[in-house]
Amino acid sequence: MKLCMIGTGYVGLVSGVCFADLGNEVICVDKDINKINLLQEGKIPIYEPGLSELVIKNLKNKRLKFSTDLKKSIRDSDIIFICVGTPTKKGNSSADLSQIFNVAKQISYSINKFKIIVTKSTVPVTTGDKIEKILSKKNNKKKFSIVSNPEFLREGEAIRDFIYPDRIVIGSNDKKSSRILKNLYNPLTSKGAQYFKTSRRAAELIKYASNSFLATKITFINEIANLCEKTGINIEDISIGMGLDKRIGSRFLRTGPAYGGSCFPKDTKAIISTANKFKINLSVIKSVIKSNKNRSNLLLNRVYEILNKKIKNKKITFLGVTFKANTDDMRDSSSLIMIPSLSKKGAIIKYFDPTGSKKEFKKIKNVTYENSIKKSILKSDLVIIHTDWNDFKSINFKNLTKKKKFIIFDMRNIYSPIKIKKMGFKYFSLGR
Repeated sequence: MKLCMIGTGYVGLVSGVCFADLGNEVICVDKDINKINLLQEGKIPIYEPGLSELVIKNLKNKRLKFSTDLKKSIRDSDIIFICVGTPTKKGNSSADLSQIFNVAKQISYSINKFKIIVTKSTVPVTTGDKIEKILSKKNNKKKFSIVSNPEFLREGEAIRDFIYPDRIVIGSNDKKSSRILKNLYNPLTSKGAQYFKTSRRAAELIKYASNSFLATKITFINEIANLCEKTGINIEDISIGMGLDKRIGSRFLRTGPAYGGSCFPKDTKAIISTANKFKINLSVIKSVIKSNKNRSNLLLNRVYEILNKKIKNKKITFLGVTFKANTDDMRDSSSLIMIPSLSKKGAIIKYFDPTGSKKEFKKIKNVTYENSIKKSILKSDLVIIHTDWNDFKSINFKNLTKKKKFIIFDMRNIYSPIKIKKMGFKYFSLGR
């Protein structure tokens, strides 16, 4: 099939490349000329394991193209995927749909035959209805179909999640587009992926409800970890004991910093905004947002306690600063709150992250990026394990430093407290 992916961000690029790898002709479109030029050379603007190899492979096979010509790309394709950003609006919590509606207008000028227009971007309920109205102003309704097909790709695991999805959700109000999309996804459903057909509005809400529920699980276990610390219980025992219940499941029941990234923060806010428009009170999700917002401050207070509130001139190392491992995404990472706060109190901060230095910290006083774990830890008073990269899971701290008063704050619980304490280091973790 001939596909057009509008937007070469995380969703559009990964989905487009994977569709091409399944044998489709795919053209990925973006208005950013520099990004398109890089992609045409096989250079990837995001960090995602395995993606670069797939791009190069499918460029060589001529199943994948990159372009800035939106009009031609739409005309040459059968299925158009809208994959542009829907960030939180400035000044309120609703989703900014300006890019979605701008793309819809552009599509309306370029329809030359029957097109299936699919929203892969995360959009609030009724967005598909509004896109349909925009296209109807210039086109007969028989010339297009609007479908919701939310993505469920995890950063760092996106290629695997695309090829082996838990489910494929198609929200469509007509049989023709449903049949075509079922054929498109046949290579995945034939391997066992669940294909779920529903209404367009339901598909839009499934994405928000899913992300809100996962955010709730993370926040819930973080709050239980706080209780464990006061009662002398190991949070890992609680997570295992709960997770063995098939109604609950073990995934997302690991304590750590506040959730962040491109989805959970904005999507929990957006679903609240949608509910408010329909005069519905989503009190549970409101509590989740509030609790998660407080999480970074709570962990900061733990740092103050660990250092006996003597922060000035203390040498603090952050191992990992992204919101989670296997991504270079800094959006809503706890480090964006913790590092500036510690800097203001006079701490001298060094950090190492496998994805390199971050522009977010370049203008912050006394914050330095080091290009190795060893350099970042050298002469530190406190090392904070912020992100659970594999690079950090087998560090032999004895080989890295001879400093006797060396403290480790493991915010991901990746080390055994007994083993670290046997090495002679002070060790703190979460919920145990």
